[in-house]
Formats: sequence, C-alpha cells, structure tokens
Amino acid sequence: MKTIATFETLQITMELQDLITVYSEKTPNPESMKFVANKMILPNDSIDFRTNEGVDECPMAKELFGFDFVKGVFIMNNFVSVTKKSGFEWFDIIPELKAFVQAYLEAEKPIVVLRETLTDEEESEVVIKIKQLLEDHVRPAVEMDGGAIDFKSFEEGIVTVTMKGSCSGCPSSTLTLKAGIENLLKRMIPEVDAVEAEAA
Repeated sequence: MKTIATFETLQITMELQDLITVYSEKTPNPESMKFVANKMILPNDSIDFRTNEGVDECPMAKELFGFDFVKGVFIMNNFVSVTKKSGFEWFDIIPELKAFVQAYLEAEKPIVVLRETLTDEEESEVVIKIKQLLEDHVRPAVEMDGGAIDFKSFEEGIVTVTMKGSCSGCPSSTLTLKAGIENLLKRMIPEVDAVEAEAA
C-alpha cells in the first residue's frame, strides 16, 4: 500500500514539473508585453520580427502574426515579447496570448527552423572586452524589459549595437543607451568614445 502511494506521489510530482506556466509582464514600451514561461523557449539566442517578413524561419512567430492585433514578435530565452497594433487594449488580448504561448509550448512545436551560424573572424582584444561587458552587465537588464542588445561593430572609437524586442523604438531606450551603456563602456574600455544604436 505504501509503495503505491509513493508511486502516485512521484507521478503527480513529475506531472507538475511538466506543467507549462506563462505570465505576462509589462515592459517600458507601453505597446509591448512580455510573456514569460517557466521553460526555455529559445536558449542563448534571440529572433526579432518587426513585421511578418521572414517569419517562415520561426513557426511560433508566424502563428503569432496570425492574430489581427500582433505588430511585432521578439523571442529570447524563456520569454516572448509581443508588440500590439494601436487600437487594441492589453486587457482584451493578454488572456488570448498567454493561452497561445502555453498551448504552443505544451505541444512542443518548433520555435525556429535551424539557421547556419557563421564563424566570426578573429576579434580584437577590445571587441572581446566590449562583447563581454554587454553580455555580463547590459544584456540581463535589457532582457528584464523584454528586449535584447547585440554587438554590431566597433570602428574608430564608436560601438554600434542593435536594440531588439521591446527596447526597439522604446522612448527610454535612448536614455538607457547614453546614460547607462555608453558610460559603462567608456569607463571600462578607454578606446570607446561613443555608443550608437541601430534598429534591428
């Protein structure tokens, strides 16, 4: 009798561990909402769609663009940021989006079609330092707001980064870029004179 009870408890525990939960979280951009899952969706990578152009490489984004109110989709680690079209209220669409993300993950559908990664040419010591600082100090904060930042280039003292997800087009991202990221990089790496952002 005791063995059966233990087995049933173990089975219930395993089922609870497999249960996918999703919650919504505001971002600094009022037009974007972050949907966070208790499971990794796209580990150590990100994909950003401002329009439905190119969504064939991301079946999840393709399905999200099937909703009338979806203007943009950004997927990274354990969250999906959705940018809505004007004329729609979050109150009306959050439950539908949460249910979609949860059902999609439970069905274990593919997130992206595998992409070929190109190997980078040998990088300078300064570029390696810049990337490391962005990875360790900037990326976690930007991810909390439902976005991402990628290093693009370093030329003549200017670091160019790409802002993605909720951070792209957000009014506070320019302030974050200048007051936070630029100051950090200039303080830690004397070769850096300025930081500029490009839209993804």
